[in-house]
Amino acid sequence: MAQLRHDQYQFISKKTEIIIIGPENASAFTKYWQENHLSFIGLPDPTHSVLKLYGQEVNLFKLGRMPAQMVVDKQGTLRFIHYGHSMSDIPQNAELLALLEKINSETE
Repeated sequence: MAQLRHDQYQFISKKTEIIIIGPENASAFTKYWQENHLSFIGLPDPTHSVLKLYGQEVNLFKLGRMPAQMVVDKQGTLRFIHYGHSMSDIPQNAELLALLEKINSETE
């Protein structure tokens, strides 16, 4: 999340909404959001219903959910998905921003 926050205004300039989905319950999620002053949309998913819809992996030996990044376009089409194998296995913002630029140019 810190990586996304670092380039948040670049994502906004690409007409992108960042939504973070986490396994915590609503009160824990809200507390974390407030303590870290996050301005993204946060969706608690303690029953893993979203996780199951998108096939996100859970690995108990690696402390739970593995990271997954997805880009869904304005029509609701999943345009990119990356399933990480560890918490450090996530695409760089530059890669995501380039993809968003491409998607936006296709729809203009």
